[in-house]
This record gives sequence, C-alpha cells and structure tokens, in this order.
Amino acid sequence: MSTPLRVAAFVTVLAAAFAVAWGGGRLVGPIEAAPAAAHADGHASEGGHGAHTSKVADVSGLTAQADGYTLALADRSMQPGRARLDFQVLTSGGRPLLDYTETHTKDLHLIVVRRDLTGFQHVHPTLDRATGTWSVDVRLTPGVWRVIADLTPAGWDGITLADDLSVTGDFEPEELPADTRTVTVETDEGTYTMTLDGDTAPGVGTVLTTTIELDGEPVTDLEPYLGAFGHLVAIRSGDLGYLHVHPEEGQPGPGIDFATAFPTAGTYRLFLDFQHRSEVRTAAFTVESAGAPSGDHEEGGTHEH
Repeated sequence: MSTPLRVAAFVTVLAAAFAVAWGGGRLVGPIEAAPAAAHADGHASEGGHGAHTSKVADVSGLTAQADGYTLALADRSMQPGRARLDFQVLTSGGRPLLDYTETHTKDLHLIVVRRDLTGFQHVHPTLDRATGTWSVDVRLTPGVWRVIADLTPAGWDGITLADDLSVTGDFEPEELPADTRTVTVETDEGTYTMTLDGDTAPGVGTVLTTTIELDGEPVTDLEPYLGAFGHLVAIRSGDLGYLHVHPEEGQPGPGIDFATAFPTAGTYRLFLDFQHRSEVRTAAFTVESAGAPSGDHEEGGTHEH
C-alpha cells in the first residue's frame, strides 16, 4: 500500500474511534481509566441495609454519561469560596429527569471533592421540579473538583455520574497521607478516634469495620444518619473512581460494618460520615489495596452478608 493510502486509512480508523468515544459520554478520568460499571446489584432498599450480595466490579463515576443519563453542570468554572452549585440530570431525550427512587432517605446523593482528595463534601441538593435543576451550596478552593452524583432513576438501576469543575485561583495541591487506619477528629465534645479494620486486598468482596471512640470510651449511642448508623464513601486516587459501599445493619456503635470491594490494586481514600450528639462528623482514611487476600475469598466472586 502506498504512503498516501496508509495515511488515509489511519485517519479513517482514528476518526471512527473518536466518534465511538464521544458517543459513549465525556470521560473525566484519565484515558486509561476503567469504564463505569453497570449496577447489577443496585442499592440497598429503603430501610434495609442488611442481606445482599456484594459483587466485585469496576469503579463507577468515571464519565458524565451512563445508561443514557447525563450529568449537566450549569457552570464548569466557578469562583472559590461558598457558592451555589446547579446541575441537571438529563435523560437520553435531553429532558431533565424528575422522578427518582429514594435511596438512603434521599433522591440524590452528591459528592464534591477536589482532585487531590481534599475538601470532601457529601451533600443533598434540592430539586426544582419546574426546571429539573438541582441546587446546593458548597465550599470550594482553587483547583479542579470532581462532582459525583449517585442516584437511582425511577424504574431503573442505580447509576453514578461525574464531571469536573474548575475553580479559579492559585492551586496548592496537598499530598495524600500515607496508609492510615486510625484517625482522630477534635471537636467541642472531645476527641473522636476512628479505626478501620478489614481485608483491603484487591479483587475480592470484603467487610470493613469502623470503630468509634470518644475520649477513649466506645461510642454506643450513634444516631441514624441517612437511614444507617454510618456511611462510607471510597474514591480511588488518580482517576477518582467511585466505589459503592453498603452499610450493614447493626447496633449504634461502637463498630459499623460496610460491604465493598477494591477492584484494583492502588491507593483509595475512604470518607466516613456518622452522627453523634446531633452532629454529623467526617473522618478520612487512606488505604493501600495490594497483595493477596487473607482468609477464604473467591477471586472475582461474591461475598454474602
């Protein structure tokens, strides 16, 4: 084949690949990021965080579009400080989605976190049904932020959509802490100490247990928050892939169990939210997922709870 023909063939293949990628939704992670996973197991039904099957799967939240739904931010560049974040969830027909299935007492959970995994916020916007626009106040610092919407359209499986938001100003990245399984949080009530236990090897289902103490004493009077005694959000460093973590039924402390899986080796940031004495507290752990699992696990299998 002559050189001009080779060049023409290459351009044709490249154009076709670009068209496929564009049709699949805008990627907001690196090119090599794994695609968003379908939610075969969905979310725990309202009022029940107990028996379910946790399937080892890829992370989600890597694209602004999945299953025909699109996360559409009103602005993709904002000023630092306290600001109102507006967005819509669009259907495949381009109309704002209005009907949702409630999960953990809310129609939509929004995670806002800077790309260096600082400034974590788990918030719950308000929907204006007249326009289909969700709105919520957030606190932003200069840098690129990931906006992650976790939702279940009515009559559909749960999906996770995400897009990047640029905040103007001088960006000062913070280094991610080393692997941390014990975290302290100073409050007016005293010093909370949270510990994390469980198998963090990649590729298997696992149960992580967080234990909470206040000034060295076990906390046994946790209050329900979003229908459970605690919630855990896990995000993979680098591409900011989002992991689904399910709180298990249990007692109001000091231990809270969470079912999840680390799909690949790597560094993950885990954010624990819990409510005690009418205040919601947040603790962050850094976890290195590596090595072989301990105990009896089936590679790529399921873990019953």
